Amino acid sequence: MQAFVTGSTGLLGSNLVRELVERGYRVKALVRSIDKAKYLLGDLPQVQFIQGDLQTIPAFASELRGCDVLFHTAAYFRESYGLGDHWPQLKRLNIDATLELLEAAEKAGVGKAIYVSSSGCIGRNPDGSPGDESSPPAPITYSNLYFKSKLMAEAAVAHFLQRSSLPVVLICPGAMLGPQDAAPTEFGQFVLDFLRRKIPARLAGGMPTVDARDVAIAMANAVERGQSGDRYLVAGPYTTMADLMRRLEAVSGVPAPRQQLPGVMMRGLAFFSTWMGRLTGRKPDIPIEGVNIMLASLAYDSAKAERELGVRFRPLETTLANMVAWYRQANYL
Repeated sequence: MQAFVTGSTGLLGSNLVRELVERGYRVKALVRSIDKAKYLLGDLPQVQFIQGDLQTIPAFASELRGCDVLFHTAAYFRESYGLGDHWPQLKRLNIDATLELLEAAEKAGVGKAIYVSSSGCIGRNPDGSPGDESSPPAPITYSNLYFKSKLMAEAAVAHFLQRSSLPVVLICPGAMLGPQDAAPTEFGQFVLDFLRRKIPARLAGGMPTVDARDVAIAMANAVERGQSGDRYLVAGPYTTMADLMRRLEAVSGVPAPRQQLPGVMMRGLAFFSTWMGRLTGRKPDIPIEGVNIMLASLAYDSAKAERELGVRFRPLETTLANMVAWYRQANYL
């Protein structure tokens, strides 16, 4: 089997490439930086690096020929936590480029596409219980421009399926953690800040957390088991930030702060950090979007993915221990 993977040097993409290679796939990995790709995936001779990005899909579209499946993990995400108006890039890369890529894949004869959306497109049920694939969006889906772009991309995929024969399966991960978070993601930066003792207090709120390797397994399983047009929540259990920090203490030996920081104070600090960022031109140390996600209390039921895709969620302690070990081995600390 030949796979084409976008976002191959990201947290999810790099772990997906490794999962596919373990299953016997040959992989064409779309990367922006060959050097970064060699660092993260250079030990895998089954992987061919294709240099390019979603800004210029025609430049690499010919590489889709002969591929059995397209895994689309690339997205404009981490950058949107910075200052400025990110909507043009979110729309261009997360919505328009997704549609353009699917059209190119269909034209190239690709057999199936697995598209990574976001659990942020889904809210809790009206009774407050954890949301599932049929639950309506949460209020934060519309205020968080990344979530909004993913919701609009899902609509674009649905429209594409009405007029196309290429099957597309949608995977909606929770907040991902795991080794090989080289960028790092905002969550990875949080772990690094904890290990560097830069977080002075226990944070309020929480979010669904999932190991990126478990999401990668779900995506690989979806090739045979996923139904076209269906969403699959691969979100993991809801974890409070205080519990996450306690578990980080247990696996790293770095003591967690004992003082609790209330949510209202977190928002105040985030607004101040954003104001300071605008004055200095630097990315805020405490991004308001991240704080809003923590305080939104999003929680999900991943039973459909467990039942239909065979998803299993490894213990959070295992994920954090592997993540801390990778950062230490990679000299991030």
